[in-house]
Amino acid sequence: MRKILITGGAGYVGGAITDLLAQNSDYQIRVYDSLLYEDTFRKPVEFVHGDVLDIEKLKPHLDWADTVVWLAALVGDGACQINPDITVKLNQEAVKTLADNFDGRIIFMSTCSVYGAQNSMLDESSGTSPLSLYAATKLKAEDYLKDKNAIIFRLGTLFGVGDCYSRIRMDLVVNILTAKAIEHGKINVFGGDQFRPLLHVKDVARAVAQNIDSPHVGIFNLMQENKRIIDLACDVQSHFDTCTIVTTDVPFQDTRNYRVSCEKAKSCFGFSPIYDVNYGVKELKSLIMAGRIKNLDDERYSNARYLQERLY
Repeated sequence: MRKILITGGAGYVGGAITDLLAQNSDYQIRVYDSLLYEDTFRKPVEFVHGDVLDIEKLKPHLDWADTVVWLAALVGDGACQINPDITVKLNQEAVKTLADNFDGRIIFMSTCSVYGAQNSMLDESSGTSPLSLYAATKLKAEDYLKDKNAIIFRLGTLFGVGDCYSRIRMDLVVNILTAKAIEHGKINVFGGDQFRPLLHVKDVARAVAQNIDSPHVGIFNLMQENKRIIDLACDVQSHFDTCTIVTTDVPFQDTRNYRVSCEKAKSCFGFSPIYDVNYGVKELKSLIMAGRIKNLDDERYSNARYLQERLY
């Protein structure tokens, strides 16, 4: 039986991955998480409450595992800028500790933000130019894993609902636009020509499941489609009869503008995303319209707002 340790397994991405891997009777799952954004962990899988910076507590679980799915991180440009020292320790130095203390299979989540602002279609051989501390620490963490049995996923901008327990992130563009369409009947778009590579959180879980036992190592982009923000707003609008889009022509200021290719993942391990933007809008719309999310403005749904208000 393969023993899989999922650090950060109680979070937005971890919830989807844990659910999918737990369906395989050949896997023994153990989640290691500090519950930074959560109050409880109620899934019927083994759980350890711990901080990945506490190597004395983490080490026995690394010794136990055959495979580590490493999700523990501060995620997002705003969240990482609140306390740069902690960001470097968690996103970067903790990964070096992993590399120094574990010789098994590693599945690591990075970000397409490492490419920075580039106008061409970007693949894994393209140059990197991180524009934020978040992207810079992820890129450095990748370097620590280059000589390990590790597969690294550079994720596009996530969206959708991961599972039934973990908090929903409402600081992601598809989720934000859907909430605004419901709350205000209006979507504000500034500029709109910025490209984002989009990916449903459940498709991340599917890629992980495909590579628990695979021989593939190295860096792989993961995305479902590249889409301009204005076109994304139109997709969201199509789900609401009375929603309007208000565009503001402003100088192009958002430097996070990039399109990526995931042909390498498709050819190497058959990655084929099945959840598109319309699916993500429908599932979130269903939750909100049914009153299943009490307060869309709750700070816990935003990484940066939560960390600013509650931790620092």
